[in-house]
Amino acid sequence: MQSVWAGFSFIFEGRVNDKTDLLKQLKIDRSAEPEESSRKPWWIAAAAATLVAAALLFFFLRSDAVPVTVAVARQVSGNGGSAGTSLLDASGYVVARRQATVSAKITAKVMEVLIEEGQQVDKDAIVARLDDSNIRAALQQSIAQHEYSKAGLNQVSVNLANAERDYHRKNELFAQHFVSQSDLDNVKTTLDGLRAQLVTAQRSVDVAQRGVDSARRNLDDTIVRAPFSGVITVKAAQPGEIVSPISAGGGFTRTGIGTIVDMDSLEVEVDVNESFIARVHGGQPATIKLNAYPDWQIPAYVIAIIPTADRSKATVKVRIGFKSRDARVLPDMGARVAFLSQEQTLPAGSGEAGVIELPAAAVQGQGESGVVYVLRNDSVERRAVKLAPGGDDSNRRIVAGLKAGERVAVGDFSKLADGVNIKEQ
Repeated sequence: MQSVWAGFSFIFEGRVNDKTDLLKQLKIDRSAEPEESSRKPWWIAAAAATLVAAALLFFFLRSDAVPVTVAVARQVSGNGGSAGTSLLDASGYVVARRQATVSAKITAKVMEVLIEEGQQVDKDAIVARLDDSNIRAALQQSIAQHEYSKAGLNQVSVNLANAERDYHRKNELFAQHFVSQSDLDNVKTTLDGLRAQLVTAQRSVDVAQRGVDSARRNLDDTIVRAPFSGVITVKAAQPGEIVSPISAGGGFTRTGIGTIVDMDSLEVEVDVNESFIARVHGGQPATIKLNAYPDWQIPAYVIAIIPTADRSKATVKVRIGFKSRDARVLPDMGARVAFLSQEQTLPAGSGEAGVIELPAAAVQGQGESGVVYVLRNDSVERRAVKLAPGGDDSNRRIVAGLKAGERVAVGDFSKLADGVNIKEQ
């Protein structure tokens, strides 16, 4: 019995021990967690310290960057252009020396208008047609009168030929003493009268012909033509209105069909203070800046100084001509003219992209040489440039050393140097 109980106890304890071992194998061993968990905060702290150090270094470097503003180099003329020192500036307007309000020579109703604003027309192009019904009737009457006058001339010519033959017969009979002197005189008088009538008839035919010519001109006047080539800027009349060259306008009566401007005759007129007119002379080089295109400098020259002064404004009018034509220039545009001291031809190839203009604050130097600081990412590159005469107090011109579109730093030159870090404001 004891042996049985002992065997049972051994089996029971063996099974219990087996279950205990199994449970121990399933148990999570947490003895290694403190070591791993103790390592993780150290790496996190190290990474955070690195990031903070990088941020501090970046902030430190950026705090040393020189603050600058940026100017973009822009081209104002091509290679081989011209420049000069500005002596005087004046304001004015673009005007057309050749401009006309196209009208009819007669008073008539408008039947057709063949123009629109902005249309280019050639010389003698038809602009409008007027009502010609009455004028055509007058022309037909003049033609009929002319034919009637020619018929009268033919009748007188026939009578004159008959009178000449009768006179010759009477003269032969008189020589043979078959007729009296009085009969011969009567025939001679009739012949002289017909000759006078012939002259009158010929003059009547001429007068009738002049009447036909006048009627034809009146008919031609019903077709309004362009006096010269140009662009239509104003369309003033519509079909059905009455136009008259002597009317002051009002209601449906117009004085003209439209306005035509010869764009090749555009120039600028400026008023120069009479105290400075001595700085201006005929043929003097100049540049024109239109208010509509302030960055566009147009080469120009002085055409003439109008020899009279405006007493109320104490100014003298000066005419400025364009050296080249451009479709962007329009009549009545505001313009500013700079009168240059002397035109100087810039050598071809002296600039990489022609004459460049920069704000004066972006250029260091005087005379023909200067220095600019060109942006290269977050730093600047010191570059020597060749300066051109001209410009004004706010701009400088560069002939060589800089390309159009390059970005240049504008700031304190005492803090700028080759390779210095900068930050844009």
